[in-house]
Amino acid sequence: MSGISMRGAAAVVGVSELHYKRGEAPHGELRMTLEAIVAACADAGISPRELDGFVSYAGGGHDGAIIGGALGVDDVRWSNMMWGGGGGTVAAAVNNAAVAIAAGQAECVIVYRSMAQEDTGRLGYAKYFYGSHYLAHGIGSPAQVCALRTQRLLEHDGVPREAMRALVLAAYGHAQNNPTAAGYGRPLDEATYDASRMIAEPFHLFDCSRENDGAVALVLVSAERAKSMRPDAAYVLAGAQGAPGGYSSIIDNDDLYTTAGFAGRPGRPGVAERLWTAAGLGPDDVDVVQVYENFSGPAVAALIDHGLVPTGPAAGDVLTVDNLTAGIGKLPVNTSGGNIADSFVNGMGLAVEAVRQIRGTSTNPVEGARTSLFIGGPMAPVVSSTLFGHQDAL
Repeated sequence: MSGISMRGAAAVVGVSELHYKRGEAPHGELRMTLEAIVAACADAGISPRELDGFVSYAGGGHDGAIIGGALGVDDVRWSNMMWGGGGGTVAAAVNNAAVAIAAGQAECVIVYRSMAQEDTGRLGYAKYFYGSHYLAHGIGSPAQVCALRTQRLLEHDGVPREAMRALVLAAYGHAQNNPTAAGYGRPLDEATYDASRMIAEPFHLFDCSRENDGAVALVLVSAERAKSMRPDAAYVLAGAQGAPGGYSSIIDNDDLYTTAGFAGRPGRPGVAERLWTAAGLGPDDVDVVQVYENFSGPAVAALIDHGLVPTGPAAGDVLTVDNLTAGIGKLPVNTSGGNIADSFVNGMGLAVEAVRQIRGTSTNPVEGARTSLFIGGPMAPVVSSTLFGHQDAL
């Protein structure tokens, strides 16, 4: 019995994002969620009443029945939430919506996430997966956990420290063309980066993602319907998710420790390999990348895991500011500014930017982009990726 193919079965036809300085959202999470969904539906040219599927990312407190009732939808056929912290399954939320459509469980699915510090506190959703092997040694924050693994990446694998800085400087460079980015009008240079205070070695201040209030939403429909709605729809070519080694004590003590969680073992394909197999494409076919940077080090590891960058000292040859910059580089990354220089609503804004690249509406467009990779939170309990494509890539 053959499985259902997700390749090109669904497409994103509407997007929206709202973001504000941390603690300064004008409304709570529920209202922001509704506003983002209504705006995404308007972008898609549909009524919110047409929605019949709801998928949120972990930590969201508003399920499909609540949101659907508030929007007056006709029928809620699909309602679920992706587990996982640290943005790991933010791409899987998009994949989940595509699976629902491919399997005929829903026809018009909204993927959403909202964050308001007044409602939920400061990153309260990130606390649950710290086990005793961390806490007993004073390790109790995402920066500390990821710093340990990143330091191993630098020391053991030989990835140069400058690769992380290049990722950050490229993000800030992109933000200078994005008027809504938090880093807009605040260019960053090497000296300022190097002089910034240490947060958790090897992370300086600018290696760390922002924290924002806001909401993001994406509307997905079937490929057949998408073709009649807009010529620049972003089709889901493939998606994959996984928890390598069961995470925690297993992965923290083996040779996958320096990976971002997307790598596999001999005979056991990891998330990245499964993504490429499902898409029928490979790293060389990717035109632009949006990679979740909780911190710069895990993002570098994620690019390595996906085969976009070699490991070891050679990573520095690829991860240069110029090569990561849209318009001049071969591997443009985080073209809105990313979590580091644009905004952070659990990384869901990166999915919107991935769609903008397919549409050609990014503030830093990659000319002729036909494939756009979205990588979810690296070094998280569960990780995930989504590959979007223009209809010409189907």
